[in-house]
Amino acid sequence: MAERSRGRRPDPSRLAAFEVLKAVRVDDAYANLALPPVLREHGLSGRDAAFTTELVSGTLRRRGTYDAVLAACVDRPLRKVEAKVLDALRLGVHQLLAMRVPAHAAISTTVDLVRSKVGPGAASFSNAVLRKVSARDLDGWLATFGDDLATVHSHPAWIVERLREAVGPEELPALLAADNEPPRVTLVARPGWATREELPGAPTSYSPWGVVLEGGDPGAVPAVAEGRAGVQDEGSQLVAAVLAAAPVDGPDTAWLDLCAGPGGKAALLAALAAQRGATLLANERQTHRARLVARSVAGGPGVLGVVAGDGTAPPYPSGAFDRVLVDAPCTGLGALRRRPESRWRRRPADLDELVPLQGALLRSALDLVRPGGVVLYATCSPMLAETSGLVSGVLAGRTDVVLEDATALLPQVPDAAGPLPGTLQLWPHRHGTDAMFLALLRRQG
Repeated sequence: MAERSRGRRPDPSRLAAFEVLKAVRVDDAYANLALPPVLREHGLSGRDAAFTTELVSGTLRRRGTYDAVLAACVDRPLRKVEAKVLDALRLGVHQLLAMRVPAHAAISTTVDLVRSKVGPGAASFSNAVLRKVSARDLDGWLATFGDDLATVHSHPAWIVERLREAVGPEELPALLAADNEPPRVTLVARPGWATREELPGAPTSYSPWGVVLEGGDPGAVPAVAEGRAGVQDEGSQLVAAVLAAAPVDGPDTAWLDLCAGPGGKAALLAALAAQRGATLLANERQTHRARLVARSVAGGPGVLGVVAGDGTAPPYPSGAFDRVLVDAPCTGLGALRRRPESRWRRRPADLDELVPLQGALLRSALDLVRPGGVVLYATCSPMLAETSGLVSGVLAGRTDVVLEDATALLPQVPDAAGPLPGTLQLWPHRHGTDAMFLALLRRQG
């Protein structure tokens, strides 16, 4: 049996997961973008593709916890374990502690993978380590970490502290746990182009255009394949709902999405604008992302055009728009369910670069909207520096802008009051959405 084991090839699903983890580690790839081509290359579909997807996303989400488990089972610091071996060990730990994979299968397939990609010595080492890991189940290992929330819930300590500031200590464990839940696949029917009734799945709780897909490939849904519907988190759908519902004084024909990439919100906003005889201009600084926007809105109603322009110095006249969306670049720490690798890439210093950019974009948007018009500032982060701190700082420098009550525009969403009066904050653990922050500002004469 031992001789046959040495000749076994790695299981295709686990090999694919291993390759995606390498792309994330070496190339800074996003797992959700790296997965599809790897699945195609290995000919994986159906259950095999689902297994690989869970193996990748679960391993990335729980990396902090798994590294603490591994640290207790190896005879050297983890930083001295070869990176390829560590990738494979994390995959093995996820199978042992969080998936319905028998221990012998989780260990043997991981050892096969390490033997194939590294060598027999590393394979023997991996076998010994995983046998130690398998001595306890996940609850047993978590009990050894006590009240260390960062390790138990697999978040960097600095992120845990920033989230504590945003949500409070009572709800913090629930928020951290929600970040580790696989996200639901949510579809949006673009009004005037598709109806929610033609999409498979249960209606979303708060958005009038969304459904939660029961399973399967979203691309196989006819309306999605035809571009009349798309995949979009319910929180993002609610961003468009708030901007569209805000009252404006005077004409309402010119809408702008200032940071439109990759285009999901722009497509929904354009469809809503078309129903009122208005048009949307989509602006995106990065050329490759502007192309993504163009694909998202192609053939749809209400699109004036897509421009690759710098939102901090836009090529548009002052006061040219009635409604402006600033979906600002941010840390993305409100979408850790969908981008699990982000928690390990972000650093506190990232805020030093992002917050000034967010402020510049919001000030630019306020110059572009006419008196009586509105700007919606939205960010997929609950970090106070990117939400209440940013908005308060911009308001302090403007005498022609007031903060409106956005909560009145989403009466169907409970417990969504934001850190500033009138702002909104959505939460994964409360609402099942990304942690979107929304602030509605009106420019006065």
